[in-house]
Amino acid sequence: MKFVGVVAALLLALGIGAAGWFVGTSLVESRQPLRVVTVKGLSERAVQANLGFWPIRFVATGATLEDARASLERSEAAVQKFLADRGFAEDEIQVQSVLVEDRAAGYNAGSTPDEFRFVLTEDMLVTTDKVLELADASRSVADLLRQGVVFSSDAYSAGASFVFTGINDLKSEMLTEATQRAKETAEQFAAESGAKVGAIQTANQGVFEILPAVEIPNDRPEKQFDKKVRVVSTITYFLVD
Repeated sequence: MKFVGVVAALLLALGIGAAGWFVGTSLVESRQPLRVVTVKGLSERAVQANLGFWPIRFVATGATLEDARASLERSEAAVQKFLADRGFAEDEIQVQSVLVEDRAAGYNAGSTPDEFRFVLTEDMLVTTDKVLELADASRSVADLLRQGVVFSSDAYSAGASFVFTGINDLKSEMLTEATQRAKETAEQFAAESGAKVGAIQTANQGVFEILPAVEIPNDRPEKQFDKKVRVVSTITYFLVD
Protein backbone atom coordinates (compact mmCIF):
# COMPACT_ATOMS: atom_id res chain seq x y z
CA MET A 1 0.00 0.00 0.00
CA LYS A 2 2.85 2.32 0.78
CA PHE A 3 4.36 1.67 -2.62
CA VAL A 4 1.07 2.50 -4.34
CA GLY A 5 0.75 5.74 -2.37
CA VAL A 6 4.28 6.78 -3.31
CA VAL A 7 3.61 6.10 -7.02
CA ALA A 8 0.34 8.07 -6.89
CA ALA A 9 2.02 11.01 -5.19
CA LEU A 10 4.83 10.92 -7.76
CA LEU A 11 2.39 10.88 -10.68
CA LEU A 12 0.44 13.77 -9.16
CA ALA A 13 3.62 15.80 -8.74
CA LEU A 14 4.63 15.10 -12.34
CA GLY A 15 1.17 16.16 -13.55
CA ILE A 16 1.26 19.40 -11.62
CA GLY A 17 4.76 20.09 -12.86
CA ALA A 18 3.79 19.47 -16.50
CA ALA A 19 0.72 21.67 -16.18
CA GLY A 20 2.83 24.41 -14.70
CA TRP A 21 5.30 24.13 -17.60
CA PHE A 22 2.55 24.42 -20.22
CA VAL A 23 0.98 27.39 -18.45
CA GLY A 24 4.35 29.08 -18.14
CA THR A 25 5.17 28.48 -21.78
CA SER A 26 1.81 29.88 -22.91
CA LEU A 27 2.30 32.93 -20.70
CA VAL A 28 5.70 33.63 -22.21
CA GLU A 29 4.31 33.29 -25.74
CA SER A 30 1.33 35.52 -24.98
CA ARG A 31 3.64 38.23 -23.72
CA GLN A 32 5.64 38.27 -26.95
CA PRO A 33 4.84 41.48 -28.88
CA LEU A 34 2.86 41.19 -32.09
CA ARG A 35 4.93 41.88 -35.16
CA VAL A 36 2.99 44.21 -37.43
CA VAL A 37 3.65 46.90 -39.99
CA THR A 38 1.36 49.81 -40.86
CA VAL A 39 1.60 51.16 -44.38
CA LYS A 40 -0.26 53.57 -46.66
CA GLY A 41 -1.30 53.12 -50.27
CA LEU A 42 -2.06 56.04 -52.59
CA SER A 43 -4.27 56.07 -55.67
CA GLU A 44 -4.94 59.11 -57.88
CA ARG A 45 -6.90 59.77 -61.06
CA ALA A 46 -6.90 62.82 -63.31
CA VAL A 47 -10.47 63.76 -64.20
CA GLN A 48 -12.40 66.61 -65.74
CA ALA A 49 -15.40 68.30 -64.19
CA ASN A 50 -18.73 67.04 -65.48
CA LEU A 51 -21.03 69.65 -63.97
CA GLY A 52 -20.77 73.42 -64.02
CA PHE A 53 -22.46 76.31 -62.19
CA TRP A 54 -22.33 79.93 -63.22
CA PRO A 55 -24.08 82.44 -60.97
CA ILE A 56 -24.61 85.69 -62.86
CA ARG A 57 -25.58 88.88 -61.03
CA PHE A 58 -26.28 92.08 -62.93
CA VAL A 59 -27.78 95.42 -61.94
CA ALA A 60 -29.85 98.21 -63.49
CA THR A 61 -30.66 101.71 -62.27
CA GLY A 62 -33.24 104.37 -63.10
CA ALA A 63 -34.88 107.56 -61.91
CA THR A 64 -38.16 105.68 -61.63
CA LEU A 65 -38.97 102.09 -60.87
CA GLU A 66 -40.31 101.70 -64.40
CA ASP A 67 -37.05 103.00 -65.91
CA ALA A 68 -34.99 100.63 -63.76
CA ARG A 69 -37.25 97.70 -64.62
CA ALA A 70 -37.01 98.40 -68.37
CA SER A 71 -33.21 98.56 -68.11
CA LEU A 72 -33.12 95.29 -66.18
CA GLU A 73 -35.30 93.59 -68.77
CA ARG A 74 -32.95 94.66 -71.56
CA SER A 75 -29.99 93.26 -69.63
CA GLU A 76 -31.81 90.02 -68.92
CA ALA A 77 -32.72 89.61 -72.59
CA ALA A 78 -29.10 90.22 -73.57
CA VAL A 79 -27.87 87.59 -71.07
CA GLN A 80 -30.49 85.07 -72.19
CA LYS A 81 -29.54 85.52 -75.86
CA PHE A 82 -25.84 85.33 -75.01
CA LEU A 83 -26.39 81.96 -73.33
CA ALA A 84 -28.78 80.62 -75.97
CA ASP A 85 -26.31 81.46 -78.74
CA ARG A 86 -23.78 79.26 -76.93
CA GLY A 87 -26.09 76.26 -76.81
CA PHE A 88 -27.63 76.48 -73.34
CA ALA A 89 -31.26 75.39 -73.05
CA GLU A 90 -33.95 77.28 -71.18
CA ASP A 91 -34.13 74.66 -68.43
CA GLU A 92 -30.42 75.19 -67.73
CA ILE A 93 -30.99 78.89 -66.96
CA GLN A 94 -32.92 79.99 -63.90
CA VAL A 95 -33.70 83.40 -62.46
CA GLN A 96 -33.03 83.09 -58.74
CA SER A 97 -34.19 86.45 -57.44
CA VAL A 98 -34.71 90.14 -58.21
CA LEU A 99 -33.91 92.69 -55.50
CA VAL A 100 -35.29 96.25 -55.52
CA GLU A 101 -33.63 99.12 -53.67
CA ASP A 102 -34.97 102.65 -53.36
CA ARG A 103 -31.97 104.74 -52.41
CA ALA A 104 -34.18 107.72 -51.70
CA ALA A 105 -35.44 105.80 -48.68
CA GLY A 106 -31.95 105.22 -47.25
CA TYR A 107 -29.79 107.14 -44.85
CA ASN A 108 -27.83 108.79 -47.68
CA ALA A 109 -30.93 109.72 -49.68
CA GLY A 110 -29.86 113.33 -50.10
CA SER A 111 -26.59 112.39 -51.84
CA THR A 112 -28.15 109.98 -54.34
CA PRO A 113 -28.53 111.37 -57.88
CA ASP A 114 -32.10 111.17 -59.16
CA GLU A 115 -31.17 108.98 -62.14
CA PHE A 116 -29.79 106.30 -59.79
CA ARG A 117 -32.63 106.33 -57.26
CA PHE A 118 -33.90 102.81 -58.02
CA VAL A 119 -31.44 99.94 -58.18
CA LEU A 120 -32.57 96.49 -59.35
CA THR A 121 -30.33 93.44 -58.93
CA GLU A 122 -31.07 90.14 -60.65
CA ASP A 123 -29.47 86.79 -59.80
CA MET A 124 -29.41 84.18 -62.57
CA LEU A 125 -27.93 80.69 -62.32
CA VAL A 126 -26.72 78.47 -65.16
CA THR A 127 -26.46 74.77 -64.27
CA THR A 128 -25.23 72.45 -67.01
CA ASP A 129 -23.18 69.43 -67.96
CA LYS A 130 -21.83 71.37 -70.95
CA VAL A 131 -18.77 72.28 -68.97
CA LEU A 132 -16.52 73.22 -71.88
CA GLU A 133 -19.16 75.56 -73.28
CA LEU A 134 -19.74 77.05 -69.84
CA ALA A 135 -16.04 77.68 -69.30
CA ASP A 136 -15.84 79.43 -72.65
CA ALA A 137 -18.97 81.51 -71.98
CA SER A 138 -17.77 82.68 -68.58
CA ARG A 139 -14.57 83.93 -70.21
CA SER A 140 -16.55 85.88 -72.81
CA VAL A 141 -18.50 88.25 -70.57
CA ALA A 142 -16.89 91.20 -72.33
CA ASP A 143 -19.46 90.59 -75.08
CA LEU A 144 -22.19 91.39 -72.58
CA LEU A 145 -20.36 94.42 -71.22
CA ARG A 146 -20.32 95.85 -74.74
CA GLN A 147 -24.11 95.47 -74.81
CA GLY A 148 -24.45 97.55 -71.65
CA VAL A 149 -24.94 94.76 -69.11
CA VAL A 150 -23.56 95.91 -65.75
CA PHE A 151 -22.36 93.05 -63.54
CA SER A 152 -22.21 93.12 -59.77
CA SER A 153 -18.69 93.43 -58.42
CA ASP A 154 -19.08 90.96 -55.55
CA ALA A 155 -17.63 87.46 -55.39
CA TYR A 156 -20.98 85.87 -56.21
CA SER A 157 -20.57 86.69 -59.89
CA ALA A 158 -16.87 85.81 -60.13
CA GLY A 159 -17.17 83.29 -62.95
CA ALA A 160 -18.16 79.66 -63.27
CA SER A 161 -17.45 76.84 -60.83
CA PHE A 162 -16.91 73.19 -61.77
CA VAL A 163 -17.45 69.93 -59.90
CA PHE A 164 -16.85 66.24 -60.57
CA THR A 165 -19.69 63.90 -59.62
CA GLY A 166 -18.46 60.57 -61.03
CA ILE A 167 -16.48 59.44 -58.00
CA ASN A 168 -18.63 56.32 -57.43
CA ASP A 169 -17.48 54.93 -60.79
CA LEU A 170 -13.85 55.12 -59.64
CA LYS A 171 -14.08 53.90 -56.04
CA SER A 172 -13.66 50.15 -56.58
CA GLU A 173 -10.73 50.46 -58.98
CA MET A 174 -8.94 53.07 -56.87
CA LEU A 175 -9.36 51.16 -53.60
CA THR A 176 -7.95 48.04 -55.24
CA GLU A 177 -4.96 50.02 -56.46
CA ALA A 178 -4.39 51.71 -53.09
CA THR A 179 -4.54 48.35 -51.31
CA GLN A 180 -2.08 46.79 -53.76
CA ARG A 181 0.37 49.64 -53.32
CA ALA A 182 0.09 49.36 -49.54
CA LYS A 183 0.85 45.65 -49.72
CA GLU A 184 3.86 46.26 -51.98
CA THR A 185 5.23 48.69 -49.40
CA ALA A 186 4.62 46.16 -46.61
CA GLU A 187 6.37 43.42 -48.58
CA GLN A 188 9.39 45.63 -49.14
CA PHE A 189 9.59 46.38 -45.42
CA ALA A 190 9.14 42.71 -44.52
CA ALA A 191 11.89 41.61 -46.91
CA GLU A 192 14.31 44.09 -45.37
CA SER A 193 13.50 42.79 -41.88
CA GLY A 194 13.67 39.11 -42.80
CA ALA A 195 9.94 38.45 -42.46
CA LYS A 196 6.91 37.89 -44.62
CA VAL A 197 3.59 39.70 -44.87
CA GLY A 198 0.74 37.87 -43.20
CA ALA A 199 -2.95 38.62 -42.86
CA ILE A 200 -4.45 42.07 -42.47
CA GLN A 201 -4.91 43.16 -38.87
CA THR A 202 -6.78 46.43 -39.52
CA ALA A 203 -7.66 48.44 -42.61
CA ASN A 204 -8.91 51.97 -43.20
CA GLN A 205 -9.93 52.66 -46.80
CA GLY A 206 -9.46 56.40 -46.35
CA VAL A 207 -11.48 59.38 -47.58
CA PHE A 208 -11.86 60.21 -51.24
CA GLU A 209 -10.84 63.77 -52.04
CA ILE A 210 -11.55 65.80 -55.16
CA LEU A 211 -8.77 68.33 -55.57
CA PRO A 212 -7.77 70.84 -58.24
CA ALA A 213 -5.34 69.48 -60.79
CA VAL A 214 -2.91 72.24 -59.84
CA GLU A 215 -2.92 73.33 -56.21
CA ILE A 216 -2.30 77.07 -56.22
CA PRO A 217 -2.00 78.91 -52.87
CA ASN A 218 -4.95 81.23 -52.15
CA ASP A 219 -6.68 80.11 -55.32
CA ARG A 220 -10.30 78.95 -55.46
CA PRO A 221 -10.12 75.25 -56.41
CA GLU A 222 -13.71 75.12 -57.68
CA LYS A 223 -12.75 77.44 -60.52
CA GLN A 224 -10.44 74.83 -62.08
CA PHE A 225 -11.96 72.66 -64.77
CA ASP A 226 -9.36 69.88 -64.36
CA LYS A 227 -9.45 67.89 -61.14
CA LYS A 228 -7.76 64.93 -59.49
CA VAL A 229 -9.36 62.29 -57.28
CA ARG A 230 -7.21 60.94 -54.46
CA VAL A 231 -7.57 58.29 -51.78
CA VAL A 232 -5.00 57.08 -49.23
CA SER A 233 -5.70 53.70 -47.60
CA THR A 234 -4.02 52.75 -44.30
CA ILE A 235 -3.50 49.03 -43.67
CA THR A 236 -1.81 47.13 -40.84
CA TYR A 237 -0.39 43.67 -41.70
CA PHE A 238 0.89 40.92 -39.43
CA LEU A 239 4.51 39.97 -40.07
CA VAL A 240 5.38 36.26 -39.93
CA ASP A 241 8.66 34.35 -40.07
